[in-house]
Amino acid sequence: MHLLAYIIVYPLLWIISILPFRILYLISDMVYVLVYYIIGYRKKVITENLKLVFPEKSEKDIFAIRKKFYKHLCDMFLEMAKTITISREALQKRFILKNPEVFKKVEKSDKSILLMFGHYASWEWVVELQNQTSLPGFGVYKKLNNKYFDRLVRKIRARYNTTLISTKETINVITNNEAKGLKSIMAFLSDQSPKLSKDVYWGEFMGIEVPCFTGAERIAKKLDLTIAYLKVNKVKRGYYESEFILLSENPKEFKDYELTDMFLREVEKQIYEAPEYYFWTHKRWKHRGKNPKIQLK
Repeated sequence: MHLLAYIIVYPLLWIISILPFRILYLISDMVYVLVYYIIGYRKKVITENLKLVFPEKSEKDIFAIRKKFYKHLCDMFLEMAKTITISREALQKRFILKNPEVFKKVEKSDKSILLMFGHYASWEWVVELQNQTSLPGFGVYKKLNNKYFDRLVRKIRARYNTTLISTKETINVITNNEAKGLKSIMAFLSDQSPKLSKDVYWGEFMGIEVPCFTGAERIAKKLDLTIAYLKVNKVKRGYYESEFILLSENPKEFKDYELTDMFLREVEKQIYEAPEYYFWTHKRWKHRGKNPKIQLK
């Protein structure tokens, strides 16, 4: 079944990828009508998330954000398909790093860079950063169940000299690279919900206590890596700007979870500024109220 799904879907994705952007966004407008008005994809989850983190907003405001989010979601899905064949030159025009001088300065520090970013605006086109650095890039991701699509995603990233590694491979790959003296840039999407365990860190995200991923911070401290945040904003349809924000070149100087909290505050700032560009389809706050330390009090 996995192979059959790939054989059916891949040609469609490839055709989409070679279309001019103006046609791509016309299709996106049609997909939006289908997804929002007819299918109602995850509409309940999205609405609940928005009402939870914006209790002060009226229902009219919530629905307005929801509509804008769906339009962005459809654009982003088609932009993901476009990545299959988009030229390096086209991607450079559409995903810009505002402060390459800061990035270059940090790069010269002779340390690997651990780059954190959230599910905001466009995380698919972050691969463009490889044009800004001589460091080999690694992206931490969750393997897809369909091995054929998983291989496709890896192949797409390889076009931009980025190697995808699964969460289980992460610590071994980074440790081995550091032992060999191979400096790299490692990208982590760190704003989603981890599995519950007794050791999980509970922090605040959008004013609500939730379990948080701390892998990036722990690895940075263990191996003494530079840790930074990539702020990505949507300028207009099909165009994004990113900003390299240094969190610390000496992560061991920070208390446990302080860097994780700093990262979450950066993501929050962006959400408050333009909430429609956050990835509201995930059940990010599903574990709220389940902190066993609070429940035992």
